[in-house]
Amino acid sequence: MAVKLLITGGNGFIARNLNEQLGGEYEVTACGSQELNLLDTEKVYDFLKHHHFDVVIHTSTYDPAPRHSTKDPTKVLEYNLKMFFNLVRAKDHFGKMLYLGSGAEYDRLHWSPRMKEECFDQYVPSDQYGFSKYIMSKYALLHKNIFDLRIFSVFGKYEDWRYRFISRACCCALFDLPVTIKQNVKYDFLYVDDLVKIVKWFIENKPQKQIYNVCSGQAIDFFSLAQIVAKIAGKPLKTVVKSEGLGVEYSGDNDLLLSEMGAGDFTPMVESIKALYDWYSLNRQLINKAELA
Repeated sequence: MAVKLLITGGNGFIARNLNEQLGGEYEVTACGSQELNLLDTEKVYDFLKHHHFDVVIHTSTYDPAPRHSTKDPTKVLEYNLKMFFNLVRAKDHFGKMLYLGSGAEYDRLHWSPRMKEECFDQYVPSDQYGFSKYIMSKYALLHKNIFDLRIFSVFGKYEDWRYRFISRACCCALFDLPVTIKQNVKYDFLYVDDLVKIVKWFIENKPQKQIYNVCSGQAIDFFSLAQIVAKIAGKPLKTVVKSEGLGVEYSGDNDLLLSEMGAGDFTPMVESIKALYDWYSLNRQLINKAELA
């Protein structure tokens, strides 16, 4: 019998990739807010009690950070926690839950390069988003069937090209527009196809811990990424950096993850960016050039 998966946030970038790549191997139910309102306590409980999923993959999040967002920033803590706890209160009716945490759990004001899992709880996050993820992690530590896959910067097709840097750079290159960087900074980027492989490992195996940094373990700066895009596009892509210096690095240590999964077989950055650039080349109609200017 096929493993039954529930993926929340079904219309989101990561959920769409998970559904697309895992649908052929598992019995997948992907729900957006129209199919299952995670803020509705009773409906969520009844849905989980009725379906008895083997694995719940919680990707849905309430984050108004992007400048294009119309979400209410005062509701971040309330909505993220309500969605999470509406799911986990039904934990006796599913096998295990994998949810997407965030490096914001370490507190944005105290980020340092290659943060280890042991850095967690040295500070309480000062922002609502990080604080909501922090509380979820505290809960996961107490429950054996709840796992925090703490992601940093995931990129790939279906993400919002208007503000996600690698996708935006690819789109700018397609339309011969300059790439603008507020300040150069190093981020730990993980290709979404590699995230899907990691999630699959968590579906099929019994993790020894409750929280893992799910990242590549390698940081790369935005300017270098823009140069990679330019080379792939074969164009003299102009890159404008507005502020001097290097911003605070956002990266994680993935030694714990690799110690259980084995050596990480991550897609090389050039290869993954080329795949993304080629995808945008085939889907130019999705991009509004005016929003890149």
